[in-house]
Amino acid sequence: MTCPVWWERRPACLSSSSPSRSVRYPEHAMQLFRTDLGVSVRLPTGAELPLRHFIGVGRNYVEHAREQGAAVPERPMIFTKNPAAACLDGDDIVIPRVCQDREQVDYEGELAVVIGARARDVSERDAADPSSGIVLGYCIANDVSARWWQKEGSGGQFCRGKSFDSFCPLGPVVTPARQVRDPQSLALTTRLNGEVVQSASTGQMQFSCAYLVSELSRGTTLLPGTVILTGTPSGVGMARNPPRYLRAGDAVSIEIEGLGALTNRVRAE
Repeated sequence: MTCPVWWERRPACLSSSSPSRSVRYPEHAMQLFRTDLGVSVRLPTGAELPLRHFIGVGRNYVEHAREQGAAVPERPMIFTKNPAAACLDGDDIVIPRVCQDREQVDYEGELAVVIGARARDVSERDAADPSSGIVLGYCIANDVSARWWQKEGSGGQFCRGKSFDSFCPLGPVVTPARQVRDPQSLALTTRLNGEVVQSASTGQMQFSCAYLVSELSRGTTLLPGTVILTGTPSGVGMARNPPRYLRAGDAVSIEIEGLGALTNRVRAE
């Protein structure tokens, strides 16, 4: 493990167009902001950390696997998302024209881990230790997914269906790892137009945040700014009866205990 390395660049803007509401951010929370190259984190030092690599974990909650009629994986099920899919709290989730021939765009409320130090072959213990600097902090993510493109439209690979522009809202801020006492005991709630559609605890993950960081670093360097989306609990639109996919005019809000709330409206391109 080596010391953190950061990249400096002037931001194009310093805040998102978040809806006006009363939100209490955790102490020392780090701001997320957009630049012309994507989304970055403003570190306590004032430096900028671009978020350049996004790793997703599928079926990490047993009940989510079951609602899909899928086997619970014995090892983490990994996919990637295009960093250009990232957007901020208050930004619109845009259903692209290529996804409008059928209802298919779905929500997935998730806890995201932001890597803060260059890491390879790290132990689970070090990954769980905030003083190691491996994990910079945690935030909320919506792993928006176009189900047809995820399943039928891309040869069985998840990446295409999860990588359209605006398909990875993040926020509202990054909470430092030292401020999160136990990332495996946080309540997660997703609301669609005010109705609770997902309600779970991160303690229901099959693979913990620390385990995922350790496992993903085996033989592989995780660079600062890597974002790990740790999976979604049950209650996604695809699994409801009847299915309930996102439509123009919808509002999705994801709240994780101690991390704030991430809210985005939906519109068609």
